[in-house]
Amino acid sequence: MTLNLYIARRFLGLFARVFGAFLGIMMTIEIIEQMRQYSDPGISLREAAVLALMSVPSSLYRILPLILVLSAIGLFLGLARSSELVVVRAAGRSGLRFLMAPVVTALLIGAAAVGVMNPIVAATSREYDVLSQGHARGGSILSISDAGLWLRQGSADGQTVIQAARANLDGTELYDTTFQTFAPDGTPQSRIEAATARLDPGAWVLTGVKRWPLDVANPERDAVMEAGEVRLPTDLTRDKIRDGFGTPSAIAIWDLPGYITGLEQAGFSARAHRVWLQMELALPLLFASMVLIAAGFTMRHARFGKTGSMVMLALLGGFVIFFLRNFGQVLGENGQIPILLAAWTPPIAAALFALGLLLHLEDG
Repeated sequence: MTLNLYIARRFLGLFARVFGAFLGIMMTIEIIEQMRQYSDPGISLREAAVLALMSVPSSLYRILPLILVLSAIGLFLGLARSSELVVVRAAGRSGLRFLMAPVVTALLIGAAAVGVMNPIVAATSREYDVLSQGHARGGSILSISDAGLWLRQGSADGQTVIQAARANLDGTELYDTTFQTFAPDGTPQSRIEAATARLDPGAWVLTGVKRWPLDVANPERDAVMEAGEVRLPTDLTRDKIRDGFGTPSAIAIWDLPGYITGLEQAGFSARAHRVWLQMELALPLLFASMVLIAAGFTMRHARFGKTGSMVMLALLGGFVIFFLRNFGQVLGENGQIPILLAAWTPPIAAALFALGLLLHLEDG
């Protein structure tokens, strides 16, 4: 137990140092990028630092597997150079038993990343969107709730809030739709209900329309039914609506199941969010696989030589698994392979490969 705690503590220390080094480097780069990106409207160093602080957690979270494999390589190289691996083996402890401590530590780091860091990343990502849109003078146009789909569009004539019970997969056809228009000063102008609303270039095409003017004493008395199709100008496009969904990583994992349900009830495909959910659940196993990959190439005595080559192979193995994970995500989101296969196959395959390599080295 004492040895396991020593190895775990040493691994955690290395992970914290590598994580801190990447955090410092990425913060510096991100501050410079924010100042360059918003140089036209003007941005202070403090504002750039705040934007970077909101943006960097998302980038760090994406590369956590690579940070972990670097930490594991550093751990095994340090133990080999100090001959601690030789002492442990001489004491009768096998390599696989020795790996229990770093593997369990990696699983715990993965669980903490999913349970704690994931919501933090989601919150900072949303805050970054709000802050960056403020500097860019933009705005979010889409949200999903139990009431269905909500959109917002604006122009010099005022704002329009759109609510629909359901929609097609890309949000360009809405059903049971309500348009609430507001004047530039925020005063309600009219309410329009339509059976269907189709997005054409520059306008919504409405059918089954009933209109209530809200700037009169009795809106119900002055309500009118519109015959045929009605065109309502808009600056929304298919791309703007699609981008309004954001990314699944901007939603905390605790809120993701409910968001998926709301998305599907509104008529949209939630496949990308389902893939992301399964990938997050598989993250601890991926972390453990990265430790095993690093051990397979670097858990050897320093006198055997070729340390540089082994480190490069371990890094290459980590990058390959990282690439396969992202490739599986793309295939899963496109529907070319099942969701569970896309999320769980890369970490399981990596763990099996690493265990096979370790068994070969241990038993010859």
